[in-house]
Amino acid sequence: MAIASVDRLFIRELGLQDYRSTFESMRSFTASRNESTPDEIWFLQHQPVYTRGVSCRDRPWGDGSNVLLVDSDRGGQITYHGPGQLIGYLMLDLRRRRLGIRQLVSHIESVIVEVLSEYAVAGSTHPGAPGVYINGAKIAALGLRIRNGCTYHGISLNVDMDLAPFDFIDPCGYESLPVTQLRDLGVSSGISDLETALAKRFQKTLGYSSLSRIPCERSSVSQY
Repeated sequence: MAIASVDRLFIRELGLQDYRSTFESMRSFTASRNESTPDEIWFLQHQPVYTRGVSCRDRPWGDGSNVLLVDSDRGGQITYHGPGQLIGYLMLDLRRRRLGIRQLVSHIESVIVEVLSEYAVAGSTHPGAPGVYINGAKIAALGLRIRNGCTYHGISLNVDMDLAPFDFIDPCGYESLPVTQLRDLGVSSGISDLETALAKRFQKTLGYSSLSRIPCERSSVSQY
């Protein structure tokens, strides 16, 4: 893509994806990008999987031991992904956006809080505990990796999913941390509507000139 495209944010809507193949595609995309590579957000859902950050050695217990466990290279501890949870992987060049990691984390949390407010849900943040919370229960988690000034990994937002697998871990490393989701808060909007709302907020908050969706037939992580 031409250098003129680098101030445009590209969106891929990938549907249900295997975690391990997506993980490798994120790494490949980041390793191969250069100063003319536009930034992207990959929206998707994952098949059931527990993932651990680089410093985590926790394991799920009970029925959670029957679910796939994958070691990732993101920050953070252990969490669960499954259908009905919206994932947003942020493939961003921080140097080009003139952002530090702490500023980016603050922007990400603000974007989620603002989107939740569109659905009359009051989200909040906790100092030292990245993510977004509703009355103390976690509804959105985040974990990032930076390589050569570029990010990958990103956010997860609980929409309409089976929350039971969270019972077999200490979510994000916090013992007995409650989790919640939009369905249980009376929000019936689907994944697609939330993808659109998040994309628009990220474009505005991070200062991109425009937003473009990559056609579905090209939205495959296998190309990287």
